[in-house]
Amino acid sequence: MHSTQVVTYGAHRRSASRLTIFAHLFGILAFILMLVWLLHYRGGIEYGSYDSFRVFNVHPFLMFCGFIFLSGEAMMAYKTVQAKHIVQKVVHMILQLMAFVLGVVGICAVFKFHDMAGIEDVYSLHSWIGIATISLFALQWLAGLSTYMFPQTDVTRTAVLPWHVCHGRTLLYMSIAAALTGLMEKATFLNLRHGHETRLINIIGLSILLFGIFVDLSVALARYV
Repeated sequence: MHSTQVVTYGAHRRSASRLTIFAHLFGILAFILMLVWLLHYRGGIEYGSYDSFRVFNVHPFLMFCGFIFLSGEAMMAYKTVQAKHIVQKVVHMILQLMAFVLGVVGICAVFKFHDMAGIEDVYSLHSWIGIATISLFALQWLAGLSTYMFPQTDVTRTAVLPWHVCHGRTLLYMSIAAALTGLMEKATFLNLRHGHETRLINIIGLSILLFGIFVDLSVALARYV
């Protein structure tokens, strides 16, 4: 019975490892294409610029390359990297905190853009999903910090764990939904016709979606390790 379990665990470990590679590849691809889009087509990224569009470009850059990407890496680091448990927890919490901080800066950038351009705040589905995601993410991080980084009974940690994992995976997909609706909202706002930039935005969105899917699959399989 024990040997069968070892073989099964080993198979899940190998599967999670392969899926993690795909997650990294799609994440890096989306990262590179996001930079190409913002630097080549949208004029650059600068929070302190007098050009409102350069300020806005900080938002999509940090929301994916900071918030979504680091959050996914944090999930995979905890579930798929072999290390001491305390090291896994600390790395997971630090990466998630970095993701949250960069996400807050990204949201501040879009509010600054709205002020500069005279645009109403929080008016779209994209903004509703985004604000809900970052708010719930903060609560998730605080709950995880209090439960797993401070003394708690094993019963409490065991009871909370399924909810913590479920909420984390849900927030990953919420952040991806915010990213995809944001890309489509931006393309509509710019009134883009069919062309190279439109196709690039579509590929960025697809890469972000695939990154999230492979992160989730990696985490789902690695839980058996």
